[in-house]
Amino acid sequence: MSIRDLLRGQPVFARPLPSFVPDETPDHPDALFVAWLGEAIAAGVVEPHAMTLSTVDADGLPDARVLILKDVDDRGWQFATSATSAKGRQIAARPAAALGFYWREQGRQVRVRGTVAALDPQTSADDFRARPDDSRVASLASTQSEVLPDPADLERALTASAATIAADPDTPSPDHTVYAVTPVAVEFWQGDATRRHVRLRYRRDGDVWQKELLWP
Repeated sequence: MSIRDLLRGQPVFARPLPSFVPDETPDHPDALFVAWLGEAIAAGVVEPHAMTLSTVDADGLPDARVLILKDVDDRGWQFATSATSAKGRQIAARPAAALGFYWREQGRQVRVRGTVAALDPQTSADDFRARPDDSRVASLASTQSEVLPDPADLERALTASAATIAADPDTPSPDHTVYAVTPVAVEFWQGDATRRHVRLRYRRDGDVWQKELLWP
């Protein structure tokens, strides 16, 4: 069997899916996202706060990876990473990004596009200190996205980082940065087994959000 035949034989949306009535949605996309997130958690979606962050590198090629959503407030949709990582450097050079959520159990997607900015240093420091010990140790030890010539180098860096954190639990990471995406468009996508997918896009028009239905 070819890979194509194998893929075509996989079922799609062969399960009960929630309904989505665009006429009953709030005026602001943040409110709908919070509602959908709550429904995803209640439905047992695994890691519903996981999202794909897409940026563009110096050659204009897109780059994508999965991170955790930190918060959504009037500053934007937030995530954290090292400012010296590949994504941190890409954001510094081209401060635009797309976020993608896929909640498989519900056949739902949320797509966010917008500009990106680093939040204030205190927010980043507070976020770093709120992380679990192992996460802070790994973050402090890592030169993220750089080539690792020898796995032993990682073990040595982790050992040194753990000693630093043990000696001073409030030690900050100079590169840990919380970024916020200010969206210009947010799309809510509800899948349907008959391909009558429902797509609602919020598009920013000045200080107002316009709602538009899209063809499936």
